[in-house]
Amino acid sequence: MDRIIFKVTKEDEGKRLDNFLKYEKGFSTRLIKKITKNDCVFINGKVAWADDILKEGDEIEVIIKENKSQDISPEDIPLDIVYEDEDVLVVNKPPFMVVHPTKSHQSGTLANGVMNYFTKTSQNCIVRLVNRLDRDTSGLVIIAKSQFAHQAMAKMFENNQVKKEYLAIVEGKMEGKGTIDLPIDRPSLDSVKRCVIETGQRAITHYEVIKSNNEVSLVKLLLETGRTHQIRVHLSHIGHPILGDELYGNKSHFINRQALHAYKLVFKKVRGDSLVECKADLPLDMLKVLKEYNLE
Repeated sequence: MDRIIFKVTKEDEGKRLDNFLKYEKGFSTRLIKKITKNDCVFINGKVAWADDILKEGDEIEVIIKENKSQDISPEDIPLDIVYEDEDVLVVNKPPFMVVHPTKSHQSGTLANGVMNYFTKTSQNCIVRLVNRLDRDTSGLVIIAKSQFAHQAMAKMFENNQVKKEYLAIVEGKMEGKGTIDLPIDRPSLDSVKRCVIETGQRAITHYEVIKSNNEVSLVKLLLETGRTHQIRVHLSHIGHPILGDELYGNKSHFINRQALHAYKLVFKKVRGDSLVECKADLPLDMLKVLKEYNLE
């Protein structure tokens, strides 16, 4: 059971309770209906209704009762925890690790390790992934600890309120900074590979070259949208595929995966207005590549 408390400020006085929970606090319409129907919302200690009008100084208490069963086996997998609070856990995922169990990867996933961590620390949580990374992409993954936190974080991602920065080592010499604004989609329904296609979804990637030589470049990338394989597709399309990316580029002698790392996330705390900034240093295999190309 999660107990969440909100204080009504002057700016929110006069708003309906349901609108406050939905538009200011990130609750879904479905969850609001559930908690109000089951008498799980209180204003100043009294059961509240969805159409109650808020006053400055009101204390809103929300009780969320969840089914916290999940078919993910805890496994003692070391986790590189970058940040944790009452609502989220941020982990630096190593390369070659799947984030969630699938038919072909039933164990050894990030979710198995997170479930073990929740069990060991006596946190009655299930694994709710807010963002995902490809198996071969390393870096920061956010796990929400409740349905409320998951919805709030998902809304931040949807509204482009989470700053997502990556580092990539790409083929060839790139220079300066710029924006790639090109739509992406599958060329066919059974295709794993994506491509730039006129009828696709809009995808925006901002880039800035950190250092480069005639062989490779280290590039910082800021995602404004979050399409599948977006960075890999965009960089390949402009003639600078990520080093080691065999799907969109070429095999590398120095790294056996795409040299892509989700290194920075900035987001607002689920409860409160303070910002959280998480960073994960480049993994050893990418540092080794930079050394091989004299870009360390």
